[in-house]
Amino acid sequence: MRYLVFVTLLWAFSFSLIGEYLAGRVDSYFAVLTRILLAGALFLPLLRLKGLPNGLIAGIAVCGALQFGVTYVCLYQSFEYLSVPEVLLFTITTPLYVALIDEGLKGRFTAGPLISTAMAVVGAAIIRYDNISSEFLTGFLILQLANLAFAAGQVGYAHLVKRYAVEGPLYRSFGLFFIGALIVVLPAFLLLGNPEKLPQTSLQWGVLAWLGLLASGLGFYLWNKGATLVDGGTLGIMNNALIPAGLLVNLIIWNRDADLLRLALGGAVILLSLWVNRYWKRRLPAPGIA
Repeated sequence: MRYLVFVTLLWAFSFSLIGEYLAGRVDSYFAVLTRILLAGALFLPLLRLKGLPNGLIAGIAVCGALQFGVTYVCLYQSFEYLSVPEVLLFTITTPLYVALIDEGLKGRFTAGPLISTAMAVVGAAIIRYDNISSEFLTGFLILQLANLAFAAGQVGYAHLVKRYAVEGPLYRSFGLFFIGALIVVLPAFLLLGNPEKLPQTSLQWGVLAWLGLLASGLGFYLWNKGATLVDGGTLGIMNNALIPAGLLVNLIIWNRDADLLRLALGGAVILLSLWVNRYWKRRLPAPGIA
C-alpha cells in the first residue's frame, strides 16, 4: 500500500501544478500527449517483449489506453460542460467502479469492498460537495466514462499480472502501457487539440517535464504496481484519498482556503472505510486481486 500512498501525494502536488501553471494556458491535449511521450521515454528503453504472451502484451496496452488515454480525453471534455467543483464531485464514483469490476472479474460479489468503497465516496462527497448546476447530464456521463475507464485500467492491469503470473520486474513490460495510451491520445490531439496554445515559458515546459517523467512515468508505474499488491477494496478507497491530499497540498503550499471541518470529517470517513475493508478481510478472508 506504500506505493499507493506515495503516488497519491505525488499526484496531489501535480494536480496543484496543473491548476496553477497549465490550466487555461496550455492546450490540454498537448499536455497529455507530452506526458505520454516523456513517460514512454522512461520505459520504452526497458521494454523486453521476449517470452511475453500475446494476451499480456495486448492487455497491458489496452490498460494504458483505458487508464491514461480514454480517461484523460474524457476528463478534459467534461470541463466543457461542468464546473471544476462538479468535476471534483463526480469523480468520487471511481472507487465503486473499481470494486464492481474487481468483484465481477472474480465472478462473485461480496459486501465488504462495496460497503467500504461506498463509504469512501461518502467521505469524498463531504469534502468536495458544492452546488451543482442544473444542466450537467452530458458532462456527468462523459466523466463517468472517464471514471469507468480509469477503474477498468487499474483493476485490469492487476488481474493481468496475476493471471499470467508475470515473473521479473514489471517495468520490463510497462512501456506497452504508454504505447496503448498514445494510440488514443495522439488522434485526440490531432482532432481536438489547439496548436496555438502550446507552452510559452520555460516554467510551463518544466511543469510538463515534471508531469511526464514523475507524475505520469513513475506515478502510473508505481500506482499499477501497488494495485497488484492490494485487494480491490483498498485500491478503490485509495482512489478517493487523492481528494483530501490535494486539498492539503493547496492549503499548505498555495495557502488556498479550505473548509477544515469538512476536510477533517471527510478524511475521517475515508480512513474509517479503510478500516472497514481490512476488518472485513479478516472476518471473511478471500483472495484479493494480487
